[in-house]
Amino acid sequence: MNIRKTLVIEEIVETDEFGVACDPLKRMAALAVLQNPFADTDADDLSVLFEMGAELGERLAGKIMERLGSAPTGYGKAAIVGTGGAAEHGAALLHPGLGKPVRAAIGGGKALMPSNVKVAAAGATIDLPLGHKDEAWAFNFIDTMTLCFADAPRANEIVLCVGIAAGTRPRARVGEGPRP
Repeated sequence: MNIRKTLVIEEIVETDEFGVACDPLKRMAALAVLQNPFADTDADDLSVLFEMGAELGERLAGKIMERLGSAPTGYGKAAIVGTGGAAEHGAALLHPGLGKPVRAAIGGGKALMPSNVKVAAAGATIDLPLGHKDEAWAFNFIDTMTLCFADAPRANEIVLCVGIAAGTRPRARVGEGPRP
């Protein structure tokens, strides 16, 4: 695996969008910019990306947990695939292997880890979805971090993002939804 660089972002929200004070919300994301071994190919066997996803899940979640300083409540994942790749390359990193090591790092994770993948050029933003780690119907924990790497992904790269939150949206008032 060829990683060009990583970035850890810590966001602390202390007021809502109208300036009303709220319980501090800490959201963190760890991003890795890596070479896409399948750029400019149409390979069917993407299993090497499954393994890379598992390794990166452990590494990125570990970086966040070293700095989070409180109990994680939510998580999510996202990928931006450079224009020489396919969305399926990002999906192969995110889905088969990444979740298990993230769940191990945060000590839980019964709920599906929300995700987002897109193909885009360097400097594109991605909305990293966040949801409660154990309760999918806890609507107050459904949130988003908008992330960007100014010089990535290059056409032959993928930006992989793991997000972990400690708290609900600022002044969340929606509650829980009905279960199906």
